[in-house]
Amino acid sequence: MDLPSYTPADAPVPAGTVVVERASTPQDIGPKLNRTAADVVRFLMQQGEMVTATQSLSDDMIELFAAEIGAEIRLVDPGEEQEVELQRLLEMDEDVSDAVYESWPHRPPVITVMGHVDHGKTKLLDQIRNANVVAGEAGGITQHIGAYQVVRDGRAITFVDTPGHEAFTAMRARGADATDIVVLVVAADDGVMPQTVEAINHARAAEVPIVVALNKIDRENADPNRVRQQLADNDLVPEDWGGETIVVECSALQNLGLDDLLENLLVVAELEDLRSTDDGRASGVVLESHLDIGRGPVATVLVQKGTLRVGEPVVAGAAWGRVRALITDVGEQVREAGPSVPVQVLGLSEPAVAGDRFVVAPDEKVAAKVASTREHWKRVANLGREAHAMAGGAKLEDIFTQIQAGETATLNLIVKADVTGSLEAVTESLRKLERDDVKLSFVHRGVGGITENDIQLAAASNATILGFNVRPDRKARELAETEHVEIRTYEIIYKLLEDIENAMLGLLAPEFEEVVTGEAEVREVFRVPRVGAVAGCMVTSGVITRNSKVRFLRDGTIIWKGAVASLRRFKDDVREVAAGFECGVGLSDFQDLKSGDIIETFEEREIPRT
Repeated sequence: MDLPSYTPADAPVPAGTVVVERASTPQDIGPKLNRTAADVVRFLMQQGEMVTATQSLSDDMIELFAAEIGAEIRLVDPGEEQEVELQRLLEMDEDVSDAVYESWPHRPPVITVMGHVDHGKTKLLDQIRNANVVAGEAGGITQHIGAYQVVRDGRAITFVDTPGHEAFTAMRARGADATDIVVLVVAADDGVMPQTVEAINHARAAEVPIVVALNKIDRENADPNRVRQQLADNDLVPEDWGGETIVVECSALQNLGLDDLLENLLVVAELEDLRSTDDGRASGVVLESHLDIGRGPVATVLVQKGTLRVGEPVVAGAAWGRVRALITDVGEQVREAGPSVPVQVLGLSEPAVAGDRFVVAPDEKVAAKVASTREHWKRVANLGREAHAMAGGAKLEDIFTQIQAGETATLNLIVKADVTGSLEAVTESLRKLERDDVKLSFVHRGVGGITENDIQLAAASNATILGFNVRPDRKARELAETEHVEIRTYEIIYKLLEDIENAMLGLLAPEFEEVVTGEAEVREVFRVPRVGAVAGCMVTSGVITRNSKVRFLRDGTIIWKGAVASLRRFKDDVREVAAGFECGVGLSDFQDLKSGDIIETFEEREIPRT
């Protein structure tokens, strides 16, 4: 059957240049060029191209049809048009006149707390929000950014807690970028330290005012005047010395001076005239993100403008999704969050990268396309790096030998961590260790447990795997042994950096090999009066022994370490239970048991280096 001839005069040609995505279908192209999908299909069939209305077309086919009707088009990669449009919408939202800004209501100030390790930063925040987060932290150091909101005299104040160790420089810088005022915690008995100076520099780079909390004023050897002099030496001249820097003497331990600190923060916030609107498209910054076994990707975000609502499509870097739930810092589910409010967002496709901007998209299709485009370009960038890494690389133990031989050694690394904040911090810290004769190449970096894919990539690229607060599962461990892949796991960043540095110097200490002696999967959780939670388990490998050291894993991430307190088979107490048998396991002081969790027992054996 002959097809009716195509007549280009059927409809007017669109004016100007029409943006068309590559691989578009006739259904996509037709309306953009004032034609129907049938017009496009009919024309291409006349040219000998048998296509359907839902089939992706080549660049040549699209250009051929455009030329036939006399339309001017510009072909772009999928998602590129939406990315440009999203950025344009963001710029329109941000480009407001002074008059409009001054008509907006005041918003809560966002305070970032910085300071040297052990100067009492976390304790200060604990007292302010009356909660204790210190106890569970490895090495007593805050490892992830958290955000909390408190109310003082009916006015809300948002606090962003940044880690104190110098290794977390990148996270601290990001905290300063998302903040209005920096509280610099300095111990009255210790004074200004290198990390204190680092924090000052970050606050200055972000061009935000600094309020000094002179902590530990109750200590016998506290010398506030010496600290004031040190601050003045760093161009932070205290107000009582004729300068502009507010210095508040306080004691987090004794709960002294904290009211004074909060009052001063509200005064500074008033002077800063912080305003925002809760109308329009919500946008802000991702502070933290992780993968939760029950809830999927969870991102902690700080809303900076507009109101974020449940059900809205959002995009943050290469992550996107519809907001499934919003959870406040006290664990309450809310329907919406306005300016300066920190909330956890559920519903994203993957963990967002800490520091990424998030924005509400016009619809889910735009969000998905923009995220997909960003993911594509990220992969292209990574492929280049991987190709470079695969070309060579030394194992950790071989690094010193290569350096001594006068060669430039490249250490290929795969870094896995429990959350994006830790991942970024570990990476930035490792980069500082690079020297002229030792280059570090990051073959892959990711959030979550160490998997078989990581082992295969490490084997192919001759890389060492570094795990921070994460563990390999049994299959990954077995594959690592077969492929001779080295896995090193850490819970404190000092140890990780120390090991890499010592390897470069040829000073690797005798290694303690962790031998996994048994593994059990939690099948059911029983609540026993006066005892607490008991895990009904199936031992899947090895032997579970009473009093042995144990790690508790959820989705490959370590969530607790301790010892097996009790072990039972039916109603009898037993010393050990072998693979293939069921048992009841009571842990020393851990109650947050869930079905599907893994209990891993282990012992440490020293391996002297040869």
